[in-house]
Amino acid sequence: MKTIRLSLVALLTASAFVAACSDRSSSSSKPAEGTPVSASAPHTDEWLGKWTGPEGTFLELAGGHGKYEVTVQNLDGPRRFEGRYADGGIEFERDGTREVIRASDGAGTGMKWLAGKKNCLTVRSGEGYCRD
Repeated sequence: MKTIRLSLVALLTASAFVAACSDRSSSSSKPAEGTPVSASAPHTDEWLGKWTGPEGTFLELAGGHGKYEVTVQNLDGPRRFEGRYADGGIEFERDGTREVIRASDGAGTGMKWLAGKKNCLTVRSGEGYCRD
């Protein structure tokens, strides 16, 4: 009887260990900055995280694999939008207008405050965000 109990305890312990290991590997929905993104994910997954603009504005992207939560902080405060991979960028709708976030440099943002930056995202001319 003791042998059966010990076997059962060992089996339950091993099952819990396997379940814990498999859950840990699938729980991350956002790769750490600098972590390579899998080949099946769109290149826009590399844009996840926070991008800063002038005067306290920012763009923050969360999610991945073609579906994104887009947060835009402007002088009026933050707003959130649902975005998706399209046309080589991330598209979302804001105030009835289709916007597409695209990679650019600082000059490509059309903003003099960001002109010298190299790693930026542009929503439209005059609205851009960069990482230093």
